[in-house]
Amino acid sequence: MTVRRARGILPGFGLSLGTSVLYLTLLVLVPLAGVALRGATARWEDIWHASTSARALASFRLSFFASVAAGAGNAVAGLLIAWVLVRYRFAGRSVLDALVDVPFALPTAVAGLALTAVYSADGWLGRWLAPLGIEVAYTPIGVWLAMTFVGLPFVVRTVQPVLAGIDAHLEEAAAVLGAGRLQAFGRVIFPTVLPAVLTGFTLAVARALGEYGSIVFISGNLPLRTEIAPLLIVARLEQYDYAGATALALVLLLASFALLFATNVLQRWSVRRLGPSPG
Repeated sequence: MTVRRARGILPGFGLSLGTSVLYLTLLVLVPLAGVALRGATARWEDIWHASTSARALASFRLSFFASVAAGAGNAVAGLLIAWVLVRYRFAGRSVLDALVDVPFALPTAVAGLALTAVYSADGWLGRWLAPLGIEVAYTPIGVWLAMTFVGLPFVVRTVQPVLAGIDAHLEEAAAVLGAGRLQAFGRVIFPTVLPAVLTGFTLAVARALGEYGSIVFISGNLPLRTEIAPLLIVARLEQYDYAGATALALVLLLASFALLFATNVLQRWSVRRLGPSPG
């Protein structure tokens, strides 16, 4: 009995795999290897001094804490927005759905200028917040706001398909058994979407950690106060301090790999918890 191999649209496995590996190597692995190699050739004392200076530590604290806070805010808001988009039909729903993707398409510099214009002391909203003692632009709050802006789509687009795939019969069964809406959400829906929420949170944190363009305008770039790590890397390069810039880049690179590992763990957990998606 002759077994015929299924033929795909794309070329054979060898050619497809080779092209994919070559593409990823040139675009991802080679640049990352260059950073790692440059860090390996630098003296350990220089790397330690550059990455543990007061200015570097302040930028790391702001970058990490603000990105985690932005990811947490997006996890809550993103779940709510995804719920509204999936569960309700209303006028303007398609517009709201399109607005979620605006941070993807909008240049980060434009986003920074827009946020600054709105939240500065004489901006549309800033002029009302300033008398209350709430300053957004040129403060850590502005950094958090810009990071939240760029990270929101990651949570919504990660949670939305999972919510859409939940079988309505599960909620009906919970209602038949006497569960209220809150109980059904807490015991049926939320455990199902939790892996997706955590994955979206991790992706939002990773995106916020590497954000530069939108934060530059609204943060004010004050050393030891509103200066983020990517901006400090640029400042080191402008001063021809390549060792210092490489040291800071290595720290962010390690953080990115840690977030990538966390994302893969969450995705594996989601597959084990919910089972593989059909198709």
